[in-house]
Amino acid sequence: MFEASVKAKQFRRGQTVEGTIVSIGPKVAFVNIGGKGEAEIDVAELKDHEGDIEVSVGDRINAMVVSTSGGIVLSRKGVRNTATLRELEDAFQAGLAVEGKVVQEVKGGYEVRIARERAFCPLSQIDIIRTTDPGVHVGKTYAFNIIEYKDGGKNVVVSRRKQLEQEQRVNAAAIRKSIVPGAVTTGRVVSVPDFGAFVDLGGGIQGLLHVSEMSWTRVSNPNEVVAVGDEITVRVLRVDEATERISLGLKQLQDDPWTTAAAKFPVGQVRTGRVARLADFGAFVELEPGFTGLLPFAESGIDRGMDMRKAFPIGSDIEVAILEVDPEARRIRLSKKAVAEQREKAELRDYETRQDTEPSASMGSIADKLRDALGRRDN
Repeated sequence: MFEASVKAKQFRRGQTVEGTIVSIGPKVAFVNIGGKGEAEIDVAELKDHEGDIEVSVGDRINAMVVSTSGGIVLSRKGVRNTATLRELEDAFQAGLAVEGKVVQEVKGGYEVRIARERAFCPLSQIDIIRTTDPGVHVGKTYAFNIIEYKDGGKNVVVSRRKQLEQEQRVNAAAIRKSIVPGAVTTGRVVSVPDFGAFVDLGGGIQGLLHVSEMSWTRVSNPNEVVAVGDEITVRVLRVDEATERISLGLKQLQDDPWTTAAAKFPVGQVRTGRVARLADFGAFVELEPGFTGLLPFAESGIDRGMDMRKAFPIGSDIEVAILEVDPEARRIRLSKKAVAEQREKAELRDYETRQDTEPSASMGSIADKLRDALGRRDN
């Protein structure tokens, strides 16, 4: 015990050491970290997600010293399931994570239960992103860092944000390698400005999902598509190595409606659309959600000098004819004048048809009258 105590003094809490596993028992494994003494580590920390021990006797591992009282105790994952104030203090001194459950909301933050002990987590320290719904964390179990330990454990303040930031720094390099143009990845929406949304891809790496890349239909308000905290799947469009800017797309993972545009809008067809917006050169008319065509001024059917805003108020319905469809350029050219021309031609055809039938009817009537007259004369 004396030798173990002397050896323990050579190490300090929070120190990272490398050692060789010399034996693995049912609950504890012993690690040779140099000298005559051995350190111990919980076997649970040597298991993978399936519950199988992932190391063997003779393997070398890196671990952190979490206690030097009466011997050296190591941890590879930080302090979990701490049960005493002494363990909390050790974790605080060593800067290790502890596992706690968010019990309830309190003024300014949350009450967190760490085994039998109670701690406080400020609202700003519960997550990396701004929490819009504080209640979403209640009942969840997280890893926390102890940022204050006062009054013998009566005043313990913890931070999940600090733990997440540490994990981000560890994962950032690996995540950045996977972010290449064309890659499909998941992320969490961290903010939604007017021009789009910033998405956390992990490791503190953020990309911009521009409003124009959210949907094949026109999106005027990005909040209609995504919200802070949403988990979404996106495609990496561009990566600027110089500025470290990452451009993301959401609509690229959806079916492109323009592939059927030519069949949906045959040239010459007359459709009713809604005036979506106006420009000096014409009006943009929404034919269907996702399909907006241009009605040039020259095809509007109004005289030069007239105000298109008065002729075609935004939101009004108008009839237009399809002049041209270009799926690759995502353009549809419309005409109001062509609608009037089609109607004139239709009226002319109706008139000609009536003219063809009316003389025949008229001649038949005259012949009948003539026969009647001759019949009366003979009589």
